Amino acid sequence: MRIIFVRHGHPDYEKDCLTALGHKHGEAVAERLKDEPVEKIFSSTCGRALETAEHINEKFGLGVDGLPFMREIKWGSIDGTPVYEDGHPWLNSDYLVAQGNDLLNPDWRKTEQYRKNKVVAAADALAEGFDAWLAGLGYTREGDYYRVGKIRYGTVVLVSHGGASSAALAHFFNLPFPFVCSAICPDYTAVTIVALSEEEGALVAPKFEIMNDARHIAKIEELD
Repeated sequence: MRIIFVRHGHPDYEKDCLTALGHKHGEAVAERLKDEPVEKIFSSTCGRALETAEHINEKFGLGVDGLPFMREIKWGSIDGTPVYEDGHPWLNSDYLVAQGNDLLNPDWRKTEQYRKNKVVAAADALAEGFDAWLAGLGYTREGDYYRVGKIRYGTVVLVSHGGASSAALAHFFNLPFPFVCSAICPDYTAVTIVALSEEEGALVAPKFEIMNDARHIAKIEELD
């Protein structure tokens, strides 16, 4: 099975919808994906993600299934204690780099930047939802990997957010969340494709096909 992760287009965060530029992004990524063998479209239930998914759906006519667990993750102090840049995950990753800290630290949850940041619980909750979703598609988590069962689809699209997709990919590939935030940091409608073996009964790990490809919006950004 292949999962095509797509970040939403340029948003109006206050209204939780796409801007005019964001709709152009949505049209561009739909065109980018039109020749993919997509069998199902899933999306975060946030408006900006659903609107992006609808642009993709116009090419396939499959409908869009909402996934509440893929809504953008929350960050900030868990108890009012000040946290760096209000706990923003990308800014915290940048801070770790600036201080020479290890982005691959497996104990990142216990570090000063994260131990009182609600993003930790949010990322862990998203990972739990992600595994439940994968189990429904035929892949059951066993330790760090996935046992292949009866596969439901060959290729699916999953539209979500920068933070939510980073949390999902961090869990999927057993990587620290701060590292993934720093290494990927997806642009609007960036496409990341991962593949899982369909050998029934096998214990498998995901593999990247494409990471953070946003070339389809390059000329749009230049025009606006």
